[in-house]
Amino acid sequence: MLKIGILNGPNLNTLGKRDQHIYGSLTLNEINQKICEFVEKEKIELIFVQSNSEGEIIDTIQKWSSLIDGMVINPAAYSHYSHAIADALRDFSKPVIEVHLSNIFSRDEFRQKSVTAPVCNGQITGLGYYGYILAIDGLNTLIGQTNKDQ
Repeated sequence: MLKIGILNGPNLNTLGKRDQHIYGSLTLNEINQKICEFVEKEKIELIFVQSNSEGEIIDTIQKWSSLIDGMVINPAAYSHYSHAIADALRDFSKPVIEVHLSNIFSRDEFRQKSVTAPVCNGQITGLGYYGYILAIDGLNTLIGQTNKDQ
């Protein structure tokens, strides 16, 4: 069974309350439930972690390198300046897709650059919770291709 980690960064624990016109009205738990409903038929095991701490996010990435087959990460604001998270992702030897609920390219100028995306296999932005589902589907394909190449 495929094992995928879903790693969410700072302030995503307040979804449903904050800036609903940007992030939507779903809470993080509701988003996680929608993701679980999608993978139920795909036979994929998920691990969910949300942290407001850069160090905890790095620790999770490092720990997951030997536990999971791929990762979906929403580094949130850390994506714009955390070279430490980018370094941890660079060392993670499995496929990673970065997701953002909002379209970062239609927002403040500083939000339009991600230092973490270049070390990921891809980035999905602006599709709300559905971005996570597309990322999982993409990881499923990437991991399948990797397994065929071995």
